[in-house]
Amino acid sequence: MAVHDNFSGPAPRTSLLNDPVFRGVIYQLLVVFLVVGFLGWIVLNTAQNLAIQNKTTGFDFLFRTAGFDIGFSLIPWSRASLYWEAFLAGLLNTLLAAVIGIFFATIIGFSLGIARLSSNWLIARVATVYIETIRNIPLLLQLFFWYFAVLKAMPAVRDSFLLPLGVYVNLRGIMVPKPLPDHEFTWVAVAFVVCLLAAIAIGVWATRQRTRTGRYPASIVASARIANAVVTFALGFIAFIALGQVIPTLATPMVAAAGALVLVGISFTPYRPFVGAFIAAVLAFTVTGFLLPGMFSSVPPAILLLVAAAIGLTVGWIMLERIGRTPVDASKFPVALPILVVVGIPLALYYLIGAELAFEVPVLQRFNFQGGLQLPPEFVALVFGLSIYTAAFIAENVRGGIRAVSHGQTEAAQSLGLKDGDRLRLVIIPQAMRVIVPPLTSQYLNLTKNSSLGAAIGYAELVNVFMGTTLNQTGKAIEVVALTMAVYLTISLLTSAFMNWYNGRVALVER
Repeated sequence: MAVHDNFSGPAPRTSLLNDPVFRGVIYQLLVVFLVVGFLGWIVLNTAQNLAIQNKTTGFDFLFRTAGFDIGFSLIPWSRASLYWEAFLAGLLNTLLAAVIGIFFATIIGFSLGIARLSSNWLIARVATVYIETIRNIPLLLQLFFWYFAVLKAMPAVRDSFLLPLGVYVNLRGIMVPKPLPDHEFTWVAVAFVVCLLAAIAIGVWATRQRTRTGRYPASIVASARIANAVVTFALGFIAFIALGQVIPTLATPMVAAAGALVLVGISFTPYRPFVGAFIAAVLAFTVTGFLLPGMFSSVPPAILLLVAAAIGLTVGWIMLERIGRTPVDASKFPVALPILVVVGIPLALYYLIGAELAFEVPVLQRFNFQGGLQLPPEFVALVFGLSIYTAAFIAENVRGGIRAVSHGQTEAAQSLGLKDGDRLRLVIIPQAMRVIVPPLTSQYLNLTKNSSLGAAIGYAELVNVFMGTTLNQTGKAIEVVALTMAVYLTISLLTSAFMNWYNGRVALVER
């Protein structure tokens, strides 16, 4: 017996309250209404309280005379400067500490993160102790330690420590030579920036060509050979001149040039690694022999000379082992070419146009130093503390990113015969960056915001100058706090945008 459904009318309507889409719109409108109402209540309540206290709002105070001193400023500052100049001075000081701190924290963090995974027991343990110790001590306590216990414990001005290159350290900070470029040197600086961009463009273009065709363009290969010969000649000439401190005969330009030409010729033979090892050993010996006497003036010169020679031989041996006695790998991008473009062209322009870059060395007078550039202890303590503190967290991010790469990638790289350094640089790190970059962005943001702790040790950053002195003198709490919050919000958003762009560049693309 068949059963027929005789119902043929329209579907029954459900209540709007049971419609999830309608409920979602209602809930969102309700939240917006509550948020707007809450903000409106805050604004009205604030306006009423200010009216009761006979206070006005506005940013006209920025154009009044500040009337206070700032110990360290990147812009000209005096008591006659305006409050907006105080805002700018604090902002620049904050950016200076943040940028330098990010730079050093990144280098230290990546080095420690890789070192903690080293197969060498001592290196791995030292990195582990550093990371676990530094990141578990509050940053403010570390800043107090570096400022009060280290820098403020330095000797007085008349008993300053003299370091190589005319650098003095005392309780007033670090005195370094001040660069004094002339007008022509501006063109050299412009040429350096242009050549740096050109070198990056050449590298990107050559890499894309190699990815598409399997080999670098013939023009890049030929230019690389010329660049390698020029760079080898320049470094060899410098090495023979430096070695002339021990063997005076080698210091003459003709002998040094002849020796450099010999090194160039050897660089085209299977004995190429010995050229790099010789240059590295001589330069390490020279630099160490120059630095050690200034750092250990009480040690006999003969002992320092032996130590410098030992360091030079060690560096040369490490370089020889690293390069290996193998022919040039055509699959690697020629490093000498961008070096010649970035360094050689601006250097040639420097001599052709007669530019000059002099340095004003600090000289100790009766009560203080004259000339040079003074880095105040507050700035040094803040940058140093931020760098080593943030580096401990970056190191853990790097370690986690490397651990996230499949071990099969390491085995595949080993099967191709890649060395440890090439395997890490070409295979592991590029894949680990997609894991490293997101938490690395957070560490950059934390470092920038933690720079406000400089107020605790007297560094003239934004919170100290603007939120502190300016707010106390003007009483414009709302305006000052709003501007300060806007600055940190803008810096954070710009940093996040740049790191997100970079994260998109290094992300793996599925095929």
